[in-house]
Order: sequence, then structure tokens, then C-alpha cells
Amino acid sequence: MMRLVLFAVLLVAAFVDLPPSAARAQEAAHPGRAIVLSKCFQCHTDAMFRDQRQDRRAWEATIYRMIGRGALWTPEEIKLMADYLGAEYDQAAKPAPR
Repeated sequence: MMRLVLFAVLLVAAFVDLPPSAARAQEAAHPGRAIVLSKCFQCHTDAMFRDQRQDRRAWEATIYRMIGRGALWTPEEIKLMADYLGAEYDQAAKPAPR
């Protein structure tokens, strides 16, 4: 009986995806994510980032194009945003079409 209960608990634990605690999620978040959320989402939606997957260098070029259109960011913010977008939204990580 005890084996059956243990098996059931392990089976449920394997299929349940519990969200991480807020503190752990905050630690794991890339520092560029907060900048992208606060700066880029003033004009863009998340669909733009998901649809326009690029490597880090292309994201940096996109950021500089936005500066040409009036965006104001420090060099450190540009680096962090390009690092984050390149890691999160890279062409190589694009899901295969179904």
C-alpha cells in the first residue's frame, strides 16, 4: 500500500509543472529582460519579439535603429537588451513549423 501511494505521488509530481517561487524567478531572470519590458513594450508587443527572431548582432542593430527613431538608452542598456534578446529570441531557437 505504501509503495502504491509513493508511486502515485511521484507520478503526479512528474506531470505537474509548479511555478517557481517569485524570489527564484527573479534571480533567474536575465537583467536585460527588465529593460526590454520597461523600454520596448512602450511601443511594441511581445509578438514582435517572438516573430522577429534574430541573433544578438541583429538585435543590437535593431536597437540602434530604434535609437535613430528617437529611443534613448545608455550603452549598458543596449548591451543588456541585445544580450537578452539574442539569448531569448534567436533564429536558431525558432520552433519548427507544424
